[in-house]
Amino acid sequence: MDIDDVVVTRTIFDRFYKEFKNCFDVNVAIAGGGPAGLIAAKYLARAGKKVVLFERKLSVGGGMWGGGMTFPVIVVQKESKFLLEEADIKVKDEGSGYYSADSIECVSKLCSSAIDDGVKIFNAISVEDVLLDKKKVNGFVINWSAVEIAGLHVDPLSIRAKYCIDATGHAAEVCKIVRNKCGPLNTPSGDLEKEKSMNAAIGEKTVVENTKEAYPGLFVAGMCANAVYGSQRMGPIFGGMLLSGKKAAELILKKL
Repeated sequence: MDIDDVVVTRTIFDRFYKEFKNCFDVNVAIAGGGPAGLIAAKYLARAGKKVVLFERKLSVGGGMWGGGMTFPVIVVQKESKFLLEEADIKVKDEGSGYYSADSIECVSKLCSSAIDDGVKIFNAISVEDVLLDKKKVNGFVINWSAVEIAGLHVDPLSIRAKYCIDATGHAAEVCKIVRNKCGPLNTPSGDLEKEKSMNAAIGEKTVVENTKEAYPGLFVAGMCANAVYGSQRMGPIFGGMLLSGKKAAELILKKL
């Protein structure tokens, strides 16, 4: 067949326009496509909710791609390995309750599984603000990541959601915006308590415990939860991150 460059362009534009337009008003909007964000999105979509996930980079996966110090291997514990197995990820029993998996396979299959369950993912889009209605977060203000990186003065667009999730990892970017613009968070100080140094035993436990509604309408998941509520980081063990995403979905489903 003869390829027409304009037909290619029109096809891309028309499909993006239709899919993007369908995500202006959703049940849940998620910032960050790391393991916690992907699992939360997957479980919400599987329950029949309309979910959109925004990832500021070109690829989802967060810190999971790099495994430990770029060795493409991650570790999970017995309690969380089923979340990988549900996505048909091969998990190896390493003994004493530890299980390993290929980090690249994990990200690829978690992403694919979330899409199969109905999650709509948009990459290269950053959340630069939130929508606020009567002291409740009810959506995201978004812009192209390239606009943010270039420092261009370009006004953003808005996405309305019944609930939002900050899954932006260590940076806790959405919670920082909310604290600066909307008021105190649901933390002991009202501010971000900030993450502490490495202690996987504590961090894996508290990342699930700290998965909660940090501000009306805004939940935290994954490493963001420990950054907001002030607990340890845990490195390349990802069980708590996965369980945190599942818990965030369950908490929101109760409210929906």
